[in-house]
Amino acid sequence: MTYETASELLSQNGQSQVLKFWDRLNADERDALLAQIERLDFDSLSRMQNLMANPPAPEGGNPEAPNVVEWTPELYAEAKAVGERELRAGHVAVLVVAGGQGSRLGYDGPKGCYSIGPVSGASLFYFHARKIVALSRKFGVRIPFYVMTSEVNNAATVKHFEENDYFGIDKRDVIFFIQGLWPALDQQGKIILDQPGHIFMSPDGHGGTLTALLKNGCLEDMERRGIREVFYFQVDNPMVEIANPAFIGLHTLRNADISLKLCAKRDPYEKVGMVVVRGDRFGMVEYSELTDEQANRRTETGDLYFKYGSVAIHIFSLDFMKLEANKAMPLHIAHKKIPVCQDDGTVVKPSSNNGCKFEKFIFDVLPDAKTVLNVAFDRNEEFSPVKNAEGEDSPETCRRDLQAKWARWFVAAGMATPTVPLEIDPAYAMDAEDLAAKGILLRD
Repeated sequence: MTYETASELLSQNGQSQVLKFWDRLNADERDALLAQIERLDFDSLSRMQNLMANPPAPEGGNPEAPNVVEWTPELYAEAKAVGERELRAGHVAVLVVAGGQGSRLGYDGPKGCYSIGPVSGASLFYFHARKIVALSRKFGVRIPFYVMTSEVNNAATVKHFEENDYFGIDKRDVIFFIQGLWPALDQQGKIILDQPGHIFMSPDGHGGTLTALLKNGCLEDMERRGIREVFYFQVDNPMVEIANPAFIGLHTLRNADISLKLCAKRDPYEKVGMVVVRGDRFGMVEYSELTDEQANRRTETGDLYFKYGSVAIHIFSLDFMKLEANKAMPLHIAHKKIPVCQDDGTVVKPSSNNGCKFEKFIFDVLPDAKTVLNVAFDRNEEFSPVKNAEGEDSPETCRRDLQAKWARWFVAAGMATPTVPLEIDPAYAMDAEDLAAKGILLRD
């Protein structure tokens, strides 16, 4: 892109201020700024400005709790057989959202590279990848692993996989793709510069996964590979049971567009989203959107009416993903403190909110789904994220929960509870049944 082209494009869209420092930029800075301008999505920019001017009204109608499947032995066995068939046929792909940094953990690098192994110090990526290795070996199939990164952490993430020989996965089956970025706007709807030659950009949210898959050719790659179901999760939860056959199988049996694993909330105000139904459409509400009365509503048995929360463990049908990737998802606005380059070229970090960031949320596809499957799961078995440096959902609680889960496997396999620090390579055993089959090795 040339300066003249950029100037005309920005002028047409009321954003000429982006080039106001052009004369003081060197050649490299000019090239970098032109590259940013070329990547701007002015249709989305117009939607952002419209959202600022016309905030959406709250969705009408009282939200109701959805039906949630709780496993019975018979249903689990039936679904597991179907899921194993889908895995063996090569119909399943795995997708992890891993665009974030570990800054909240005091770690300077991609969150997926953070050390979480209680004994080995292995990374979050290690535990996810080794589960895929185990599934590939068990079912004799190549399972593609799609890793969504960001411009900030892509190079470091790829390097981490390379240095660890892709954790045993064939590198042809690890596909990295970069999450989209959007500019922030000031209160007048103008693009914010955080340096004289740089537009402030931030990730477009986990809802941007679908657009990124489309733009990077990943959806076509999935289709070429014969994929039908895509297992989706977030990188910070090493407890997740990746592509669990029973979950895959029930999704297939119900012909669902999207399936969600839901767990019982710790309390009425736990900070998780909740699947709800309004009329014949599904949706998601945040904990903050419920009134006190709704949050504390109880059933006749004394359970919370809105008992279950979503922790971003999903399965998407590929056909549904392709449909949604071509739609303009709703935008969400967040008022933030954003560094801004003033007219004299100095950069100021504001003490109060001065701009707007915009995101898309993956659960906004729910209203478009014809069939939504909600499945209850035990958070002790599958959810212990690494979000905070201390307290709940911290490295300490995650390592504790991992070891407690592995200790339960030992007991279920007929062995004594371990009395020393414990860690199990997921490629060695995926569950208590796998561990029991190797019990003689453990006793020797």
